[in-house]
Amino acid sequence: MIALESLTVRFGGLVALDAVSASFTAPVSGIIGPNGAGKTTTMNVISGFLTSAGSVTVDGTDLMRLAPHQRSRWGLRRSFQREQIADDLTVEENLWAIADNLSGSRAEKRANIATALEFTGITAIRAKPGAALNTFERRLCDLARCITGDPRLIMLDEPAGGLTVEETARLGGLIGAIPGLGRAQVLVIDHDVDLIQRICAETLVLDFGRRIAFGPTAAVLADPAVKAAYLGIEVEHA
Repeated sequence: MIALESLTVRFGGLVALDAVSASFTAPVSGIIGPNGAGKTTTMNVISGFLTSAGSVTVDGTDLMRLAPHQRSRWGLRRSFQREQIADDLTVEENLWAIADNLSGSRAEKRANIATALEFTGITAIRAKPGAALNTFERRLCDLARCITGDPRLIMLDEPAGGLTVEETARLGGLIGAIPGLGRAQVLVIDHDVDLIQRICAETLVLDFGRRIAFGPTAAVLADPAVKAAYLGIEVEHA
């Protein structure tokens, strides 16, 4: 379980997160909201990149007590809106850049990387340099990096950005299958509501740094407040 309790972040007079709480229990969950709602800020707090009031615990582990590099070794992985792929490294070397900072034998790491490559379907391009990858291949390589090293929590920030409908469908299928690989829970931010609805059992909706809805995704997307804030549909008043 991923438990966020009263997360509050202020940048001067701006309240980026206003006492946000939610407990994610589903294998794959989503965070949605309009631009500037606080979605990436939430991920940055969980990652340890931002200081926040409140708490973040995952299966009983208090992440607030861990520095960012300690969270990575504990099992936190994340992607960013712009892929973190080293252009001068091959696909496989990009995965080794993650694995080399984790515990385990060389043989265990090699086997884990092979699993990540096979799962994402990029084994055939393992020797291709990052600079030569197309957008979809970069997304797949980024996803493979996230599942390297038996992670406990994977956070994906706009993983389908710039992809075609067909590529988004394939990526969504892979994301939905991640919990079957091991123990990782997945949190996804994306503006593609169809993708969120298809792969996320639970969804948190933020607007102006505040929680406006949380629960089963279908029910959340049917909430009039969500339609008004995120989908641009006016709420009828009696």
